Amino acid sequence: MSIHPEHPFATPEGLRDPIRRLRGRLAQPVSIWSVGELGARPEGWTISSMLVAEGDPPEVIGLLDPDSDLADLLGDADSEVRVCVTLLAEPQATVAEVFARLAPSPGGPFRTGDWTDSPHGPRLDGAAGWLGVRLRRDAVTAGWSLLLRGTVESAELGPGVPLFHLRGAYRS
Repeated sequence: MSIHPEHPFATPEGLRDPIRRLRGRLAQPVSIWSVGELGARPEGWTISSMLVAEGDPPEVIGLLDPDSDLADLLGDADSEVRVCVTLLAEPQATVAEVFARLAPSPGGPFRTGDWTDSPHGPRLDGAAGWLGVRLRRDAVTAGWSLLLRGTVESAELGPGVPLFHLRGAYRS
């Protein structure tokens, strides 16, 4: 057996998608979009592709994996959905991995970190900030993702330094 410096399952250089590679070079904020109440089967998902637009009212846009449990829940909703968007802080990379379903969390994802109920859904304590959002019902696709668009009803800054994702790694 030998050890090689390259990843054994990595796509060969000449076959890599240039759009994916360029997107990987854009620093993205790391957030958790959550709905429901603690103790009543809340749901949440890690979203790094998001944008906050100032205005009257301000809006937020996020790209969600259409195969996620959160997408299923939103698609089944028969009324307006309120979402808490938690902007993760520097030490919360493990939470991002858990909510992306890339790391285990015995008992469910909301067992990782300290969560508090809010009027828009569970929010993670110690985060860099939170948005209370009312999602629009006209979700469409953007590329391979579900494009979520919502009105920001509340915004609060937290004590943490924001966490970013860049070139496959978390950074602050």
